[in-house]
Amino acid sequence: MNTVDEKALSRRIEDILVARNLRGMQTVQPHLEPGYCLRAARILDRCRDSVLIGTGFPVVETFETDGPVGSIALYGVLEQIGATPTIVCGRPISAAIGERYRVHEIRVGDHDRREQEAREALAHFRPDAIVSIERPGQAADGGYYNMRGENISRNTACFDTFMTLGDCPTIAIGDGGNEIGMGKVAAALRELDIVPSVTSCDELIVADVSNWGAYGLIALLSLWRGRDFLAEFEPRAVLRYISELGSVDGVTRVNQLTEDGLDPSEGESVIRELREVCGFL
Repeated sequence: MNTVDEKALSRRIEDILVARNLRGMQTVQPHLEPGYCLRAARILDRCRDSVLIGTGFPVVETFETDGPVGSIALYGVLEQIGATPTIVCGRPISAAIGERYRVHEIRVGDHDRREQEAREALAHFRPDAIVSIERPGQAADGGYYNMRGENISRNTACFDTFMTLGDCPTIAIGDGGNEIGMGKVAAALRELDIVPSVTSCDELIVADVSNWGAYGLIALLSLWRGRDFLAEFEPRAVLRYISELGSVDGVTRVNQLTEDGLDPSEGESVIRELREVCGFL
């Protein structure tokens, strides 16, 4: 294990995550300093206390499948390595998953109190790290927009202030340019047909599907811990769980077991590739 070239491995993982280039993330990737998966995973590997995971992208009065699946996967691994994760989200997802996971609910549409809300939560949790997985990011006009350019501010809770006001490392995962963290690569988003987010972060991970970015982090944590966490995770089971709670695919807007219009076999293929490059297969 000591002979592993971790920087080269991180590059391989980063390439796997954008190999399909579904929404132009291959063109964004060169604007990031290579090794971002490695650096982000190192942050999480050092966490021994609270970690906040923001997720939940509003779609037609509910939430999409991309984001929660990766968040639940990372939540489980963080618990295994000794941290205390809490998922931060607004309704309806907060109410839906609150019986099974630690959840901190943030107010939907109440943007006048977003800074106060974040400061109170940060003082309470004192997180070692903050992670955003497929959370809408504020645009330059302060609003929130989906991949179609529709204003979704009234259905969106603000997690941006957690990222900007926290005094700990911040990690963000996105797949389209309108998510929290994409402000880090603002120049690279000009050619994309979106209303981009301006909210930045310390380490940004780009992926074809944001859930997959979480798998990239888990692959590295697995390597360091000598435990194949990805082999223990069942994405279809989590998809079924959140589908039963009312999730929809963010692209099709249909309650089905897909993520961004893709069959779950696509995510399972990514997991296999990640396990292979880390030497578990």
